[in-house]
Amino acid sequence: MQSKPTYAEIFRQRGLSRRDFLKFCSLTTVALGLAPSFLPKVIHAMETQPRTPVIWLHGLECTCCTESFIRSSHPIMADIVFNMISLDYDDTLSAAAGHQLEEVRHRIMEEYKGRYILACEGNVPMKDDGVYCLIGGDSYKNLLTETAKDAAAVIAWGACATFGCVQNADPNPTGAVPISEIVTDKPLVNVPGCPPIAEVMTSVITHFHTFGTLPELDRMKRPKAFYGTRIHDKCYRRAFYDAGMFVTDFDDESARKGWCLYKMGCKGPTTYNSCSKTEWNDGVSFPIGSGHPCFGCASPGFWDNGPFYKRLADVSFLGTDTNADKIGAVAVGAAAAGAAAHAAVTAVKKRKTGNSDESVQNEG
Repeated sequence: MQSKPTYAEIFRQRGLSRRDFLKFCSLTTVALGLAPSFLPKVIHAMETQPRTPVIWLHGLECTCCTESFIRSSHPIMADIVFNMISLDYDDTLSAAAGHQLEEVRHRIMEEYKGRYILACEGNVPMKDDGVYCLIGGDSYKNLLTETAKDAAAVIAWGACATFGCVQNADPNPTGAVPISEIVTDKPLVNVPGCPPIAEVMTSVITHFHTFGTLPELDRMKRPKAFYGTRIHDKCYRRAFYDAGMFVTDFDDESARKGWCLYKMGCKGPTTYNSCSKTEWNDGVSFPIGSGHPCFGCASPGFWDNGPFYKRLADVSFLGTDTNADKIGAVAVGAAAAGAAAHAAVTAVKKRKTGNSDESVQNEG
């Protein structure tokens, strides 16, 4: 089996200097959100680890995850595909097709058993023996199960692969299910979104290549670094929300002034994603920045949580079904009620203490 070159070797082959190599490692460390102390580990991994083989499968989906991936800017997709990983199988991007491409998949599975990443885009139709998604004459379910068997880790790209998305929406005629319901015995990371942010996708792969493990995950198996904060908490329109200034029509003056889109159905208060921090297209904008409410596409079952342009999200602990003034009034009322309750309890305790003292005196 021919050994794949390390990243450092690729740099040397292309005539790039040691300085360029170290600069790339530094940028990679920053992109991963790591402390400067991790830089030596990144350098060591790039110098010693061969490129990571990746098999990328496509199930029921629209290819928007791939479209997002190829638009990554930090690092750019070319660096990921040609330098950092070895994208050996992708029936959308590969030049080969048919039996020739399937032979490549089987060869990678055999030569790099237990060392390749399986990246999955799209979900799995289960009804009628999976006839609604056939690849090379076989069902996507069989292809997925076969390829996942010897994978080191599995990445589920996008809302379709992670939580089901539109194919899984009621009434779900094809019986579509997310990857996690099929692959249950492998390390798996969910990268939801419709599509996910390009830099989030490349960073997950970079982390695995650098450390040989998946990044820290939350209870839904999402990378905490990118899905640990609600869009609402970092949104530049948050000040308008707190002031009770909401857009009520896309054609009115409030929309032109950039007020909060919550009343237009924005799911930012309930959606965990890094759209408002990382943004899209090299940090140019994100849906809310373009004047469109968040659909909550990184959340489970978002497609059934509609209609999209009406305020339906229930975030009772924030009081987001009302305005800022009423939120304040509720808070003051709650504080007053708490104070009253505390006073009542104190009075009862004092009364009990007084009665006990009187009893002692009477007994005496």
